[in-house]
Amino acid sequence: MLLRTHLALVVLAILLFVNHVNNPLLFIFVVLISTALPDIDTSFSTLGKIKGFRFLQFFVRHRGLIHSFTFCILISLLLALFIPKISFAFFIGYSLHLFVDSFTYEGIMPFWPYSKKSSWRLRTGSLTETLLFLILIFVDISFIIFSFFNV
Repeated sequence: MLLRTHLALVVLAILLFVNHVNNPLLFIFVVLISTALPDIDTSFSTLGKIKGFRFLQFFVRHRGLIHSFTFCILISLLLALFIPKISFAFFIGYSLHLFVDSFTYEGIMPFWPYSKKSSWRLRTGSLTETLLFLILIFVDISFIIFSFFNV
């Protein structure tokens, strides 16, 4: 999936959870950053293009370890132990990225190192993804409007 689709989905998650967290700005920041993190393993992604992250691409392959719930849960647990204020936000952003990527042709290995892939028929950058993105934007805007007017 393209970053815009991931962001449209996590904006909905932010809207759903932001009123239930102690530090809303930190929550929003961590969710937005963590949803982009799984694609750090490819030079085609927004974060993967940053030279400081390129070294990772020599050690992991795209949609391998970093694109797994195994990795997401491990990092979330470590954050819960050492930086608990951001662990839930990290888990939300990262896991939603993985969830959406599991619907693409390329899929993900959800429970790495177990090599069984979770995939579907959605092609990254396709008309179908664009339609999904537009639907998510519509839902985000509707949620904001209904929340603002307390409908």
